[in-house]
Amino acid sequence: MIGRDGHALPADHVARLPLNNEVHARPPEALPKRARLTYLVLFGELDMAPLADLCKRFGVLPPAPDANHFSADLGPFRLKWERHTEFTRYWFFVPAKGVANLFGSTALEAVPQDWLRTLAGEVLVANHVEMQPLPKTRLNEDKLSQEHFDGNPMVGAEIAGGLGRAFTDFRIHADGFGRMLIFDNAMTPRQRGRTVQRLLEIDTYRVLALLTLPVARKLMPVLGGFEAELSKATSTMSGADEADEPQLLDRLTLLHADVVREHTGSQFRFSAARAYADLVALRISELREDRIEGLQLFSEFTERRLSPAMRTCEAAAARLSITSERVARATQLLSTRVGISRERQNQALLESMDNRAKLQLRLQETVEGLSIAAITYYIVGLVGYAAKGAKSLGVLPVSPDLVTAFAIPVVLLVVAMGVRRVRKSITS
Repeated sequence: MIGRDGHALPADHVARLPLNNEVHARPPEALPKRARLTYLVLFGELDMAPLADLCKRFGVLPPAPDANHFSADLGPFRLKWERHTEFTRYWFFVPAKGVANLFGSTALEAVPQDWLRTLAGEVLVANHVEMQPLPKTRLNEDKLSQEHFDGNPMVGAEIAGGLGRAFTDFRIHADGFGRMLIFDNAMTPRQRGRTVQRLLEIDTYRVLALLTLPVARKLMPVLGGFEAELSKATSTMSGADEADEPQLLDRLTLLHADVVREHTGSQFRFSAARAYADLVALRISELREDRIEGLQLFSEFTERRLSPAMRTCEAAAARLSITSERVARATQLLSTRVGISRERQNQALLESMDNRAKLQLRLQETVEGLSIAAITYYIVGLVGYAAKGAKSLGVLPVSPDLVTAFAIPVVLLVVAMGVRRVRKSITS
């Protein structure tokens, strides 16, 4: 690569440009002092087709297929789009002309309604936001609550080191949207954009973190069942004999499989909850909020409601991990017992086979002795008959009985040697 100053440089790392551009990803919008916006978070919707269709309607070039953020002025409204791991979010901006009709008219009215009906996914967060200059007269928080938040208790604070004030009730109103009211004192356009983005991300990541709470609550009774089953199995282990061990091992193996299935199915959600909760804390710290007398700070409201939920999720995750480890240890212990039992059985079988072999050897030796005697008997008998025949013919001058008697040791020796040679040839 040749640098701008003419010096020859090595080639760029393949990740240099993408990582450098990542620092500038999803930049905040520059907002005027009076602005009105609608914010939508669609869970599970990652398709860019609706965005491409909306750009086509207003004659704007859509982003590249691999883009994860996009903003453009479509004429009636300004659009900002972001794609994340689990969700997609849309921002619709229009100018705000005055303070007489706050939340009476919304930015979403400028968006084609038939296009809105094509959006997929599930609405996770939906908010209307009003940005107004800070009035010179003192704000009456009770009046703001009655006029714009249906009289609900508000959460509010001075933000950006006193350069603005933000109010919300963190409730979903009759139109299905939350409401956020921001007063600008002396922020720059980019500061306004960053402030709005932080406030909306606090709400977004708070809800995303809380998605794990139903998972944790559903898991608690399941974990109770796992722990009860494990307790019964370990109690049975202490009094189980060798005949019961294989069945008990099958029981623990099935329990381990169930625990691992629950652990695998919930691990992502628990990890995501921790990450989202950390993002909430980070965004709150970036607000640089100061107290407005009589109102809860954003940090106080979030800490009071989010922290117990996160502790419940952390307790469920820890309990699941501990249960998984306990079941694994019990299964391993029982597997060791079964292995020792099998080794003992194999040793007994080998000893039985050794005894059987010794008995067979003795039986074989006995059979060999009987065989030698039988063969000697028959051969000596033949010799006796031959001697008697020879005596009758006058060929044999001695008594046949004497010949038979002398033949017995000779035949016995020859037969024994022959049987031994045959046995050696078979066993060698």
